Amino acid sequence: MAETDTSVRVDTAIRDRLKALADDSNMSVKDLVAELTVREENARRLATATAAFRRLISEPGVAAAFDSEFGGLPEAPSAIQQAA
Repeated sequence: MAETDTSVRVDTAIRDRLKALADDSNMSVKDLVAELTVREENARRLATATAAFRRLISEPGVAAAFDSEFGGLPEAPSAIQQAA
């Protein structure tokens, strides 16, 4: 089945901001809205997964078992590298 277009009503300030963002990315507003939608869906899924993982590792013994199996978390950088 072919996709059909529809309209979304926004005030002119939002329309102008969307157009500017789209122009900066060399894409249409339609493609920008599609991309922003995918990004938001992914961010929400990641937040859900992160919350579930945090609940899991808060259980007694789970964090230690995870570290034992997977070697723990990587070392955090000691200093922020600056652009040359």
